[in-house]
Amino acid sequence: MAAELTAIRPGSVTAWLIAARPPTLTAAVAPVAVGSAVALRDNVFDLWPALGALLGSLALQVGANFANDLSDFRRGADNQTRIGPPRVTQLGLLSEWQVLVGLLASFALAGVVGVYLTYVSGWPVVAIGLASILAAITYTGGPWPFGYRGLGEIFVFIFFGLVAVTGTYYVQAGEVPWHVLAASIPVGLTVTAILVVNNVRDIDTDRAASKYTLAVYLGRRLARAQYVLFMGGAYVSAAALFLIGSFSCWTLLSWLSVPAAISPVVAVLTRVDGPPLNAALRATARLHFIFAILLAIGLTQ
Repeated sequence: MAAELTAIRPGSVTAWLIAARPPTLTAAVAPVAVGSAVALRDNVFDLWPALGALLGSLALQVGANFANDLSDFRRGADNQTRIGPPRVTQLGLLSEWQVLVGLLASFALAGVVGVYLTYVSGWPVVAIGLASILAAITYTGGPWPFGYRGLGEIFVFIFFGLVAVTGTYYVQAGEVPWHVLAASIPVGLTVTAILVVNNVRDIDTDRAASKYTLAVYLGRRLARAQYVLFMGGAYVSAAALFLIGSFSCWTLLSWLSVPAAISPVVAVLTRVDGPPLNAALRATARLHFIFAILLAIGLTQ
C-alpha cells in the first residue's frame, strides 16, 4: 500500500478519489434506500425527491469526509503512526486549501439540492440540511469537536441513521409517521458499528493524540462489547419491526446478512493490530449496505 501511495501524483484525480473515500458512500445510499422503501410501501414514493435525497446524502457524506480529513490532520490525530486507511492531507496528496475547497464544493452541492427539496417539501428541509452540515464540520472541527469527546456514536446514529431515513421519507410524503422512525433504528445501529470498529482500531493512536473517542474512554474490551451490542441490536430491532410493529415478516429478510457479520465480529473480538481491523472496517461497511438493502426490500412488502 505504501508503495502504491508514493506513486500517486499530488492533486491528481486519484488523490481526490481517495479524499472522497468511495467505500464510505454506501453509508449515504443505505438510509435513502430504506426511507424510500417505506415510502413505496405507504404509497407516497416520489422519484425526483428520492433522487434529490440520494444526491444530497452523497454530497454531505463526501463533505464530511473532507472535513474529517482536514480537521484530524490539523489536530495531529492523523500522523505517521496512523494504521487506518490513507488520509490525503497527512500524506501530502492534497493541500489543506484543496481539501477545504473540496469540502465547500460538496456542501454547496448539498445546498443546491436542498433548495430543490425545500421547494418540494418546505422549510423543515432547511433545518435538516443546516444541522447536517454543522454536525459534519463540528464532528472533528471547531472549538469543541464532539468526535473528540466521546460523542461520535451519537452523531452517526442520529444523522446517518434517524435523520437520513426519516428525511428521505419526509421529502416524499411531507410527514414522518412513527413507523418510519422505527425503521431508521436498525440502519442507525449498523452504520454506527462502522465507527465503533474504526475507533477500536485507533484506540492507542487516538489516545496519544488526545482524541478521546468513546472507545478510548471505555477501553478495548468494553468497546468490543459495544460493537457486538450494536450489531446484534440491529438484527433485533429489524425483527421488532415485524414482531411489535406494523411491518410484515419480510423485514426478517435482513437476517440473510448474518453470514456477512461473522467475519468482522470475530476480527473485532480477537484482533488488535491494524490490517485485520482495517479489513473488519470494510466488512462492516459492506454489511451495513447489504443489511440495509435487504431490509429495504422487506419493508416494501
